[in-house]
Amino acid sequence: MATSEPHSTGSVAAQAWSPPLPEAPGFDHRVVETPGLRTHVATIGEGDPVVLLHGFPQHWWQWRAIAPVIAAAGYQAICPDLRGAGWTTADNPEIKRETRLHDLLNLFDALKIDRAHLISHDMGVITAMQLTYEHPDRVRTATQLSVPPGFMRFSPKLLPGFQHLPPFIWHRPGASLAGVFSHRYVATPISQATIESHLAPLTRPEIDAAVRPLTRGMVLPEALRIIRGTYRHRRLTVPTQIIFGRQDHPWTEETMSHVCSTPDRYADHIKFTYIANAAHFITDDAPTAIADLAVEWFNRPA
Repeated sequence: MATSEPHSTGSVAAQAWSPPLPEAPGFDHRVVETPGLRTHVATIGEGDPVVLLHGFPQHWWQWRAIAPVIAAAGYQAICPDLRGAGWTTADNPEIKRETRLHDLLNLFDALKIDRAHLISHDMGVITAMQLTYEHPDRVRTATQLSVPPGFMRFSPKLLPGFQHLPPFIWHRPGASLAGVFSHRYVATPISQATIESHLAPLTRPEIDAAVRPLTRGMVLPEALRIIRGTYRHRRLTVPTQIIFGRQDHPWTEETMSHVCSTPDRYADHIKFTYIANAAHFITDDAPTAIADLAVEWFNRPA
């Protein structure tokens, strides 16, 4: 049962979860309780906090090859399952544009995190971006994967980058999402076992039922704000690096230089990086490169 004051349980063995957690040596697992939410959190390492926000339809396991590298560099990698994903459970299935943002702030407070480095991918970028704009004092640096900055200008060239959304908007209970890991979105084919590990929580009815609310309640409203230019009237003060795979179409370097032609106009310190042999699921395609770039960004000169 949720409590009025945030707190967390002790470490919970991986085999105690249902369905069983995918294998990832070295991680501790626990439940952090905040009002209306019980968040599964996987952690590894000690030191300054790095919070990693997974994409869709993934969960904490997305960071299995990245978080240990960050931990080895002297940080604590904190990988929560966001509302509607993984092994996190919620009292209310409703998800609005900033629901996950409020969840994340509660999680920071529960874990006594004053400020953290952020790494985010796909849907996780929405929450990370909201945090950097609304609460920049809580973020040291941001590393944003496979998603453009909020201040981009919309172009018809970008329309192919949204063609995956209709199946999520109209998702039918029990319909497989395995197709999102097709050759269109990965540079190196992903094994069936890996796909099954990414999709395992969807066997839980509440996670399967969250696909529509996540897309309709969070993704679409935030996408409309970006298209309308909301973030071009804001200043991004958190040092932010944007990383794309060179095979992630239509988010090519040429297109990004067009829709983000004057980044210094909107951000204090921003960097764009492109990784070879990687596509949208960049954390599967190039985990070592992502981890190294992130740690380098943490340690950049002030």
